[in-house]
Amino acid sequence: MRDYLSDPAEIYRRSFATIRAEADLSGFAVAARPIAERVIHACGMTDIVGDLRISGDLPGAIAGALKAGKPIFTDSEMVRQGIIARSLPAGVEIICTLNDPKARELGLGRQITRSAAAVSLWLPRLKGAVAVIGNAPTALFALLEALDAGADKPAAIVGMPVGFIGAQESKDELAENPRGVPFATLLGRRGGSAMASSVVNAVATELSP
Repeated sequence: MRDYLSDPAEIYRRSFATIRAEADLSGFAVAARPIAERVIHACGMTDIVGDLRISGDLPGAIAGALKAGKPIFTDSEMVRQGIIARSLPAGVEIICTLNDPKARELGLGRQITRSAAAVSLWLPRLKGAVAVIGNAPTALFALLEALDAGADKPAAIVGMPVGFIGAQESKDELAENPRGVPFATLLGRRGGSAMASSVVNAVATELSP
């Protein structure tokens, strides 16, 4: 067996030191750099920097929503589980409506994906909330369509769906027209639940005492 580092604090320290040494984060606002570091840490790929987009007002927008006790809506259970609940202010809910029976019914009735239908269940509480999408491109498209139709705006959108069909296009749409909402996204096919949840974790960690 090879020798390996087992001290968790030192592993953490060296990991982020490696990220800072290998990734040029100068293109991000200072407040957004911890988010960029967390996203890189979640995937192990420093080369995503060129495709990572984080609006300068995103950290403050997420922090403000969390401090105000607004909910976090996620498109999948993996994203919901990836958000570190103990780091959140008391009372903040992490909500995934994907498995709500109403989402299935709406999806079948409208002939859309269950992920897209689940977004419609966010709308009554969407105002000022944090929307985190790390799996389904159709969920991100559905959210942007809802905003175009006049839905209340969330405080922030984390749009990092992954895949080969629709992922790149949905993120391009968000980056090109975020509808006046602070956002983070990763252009191209890459993305996923770990990276999406890491955005919220980066902000929540800064808020933790």
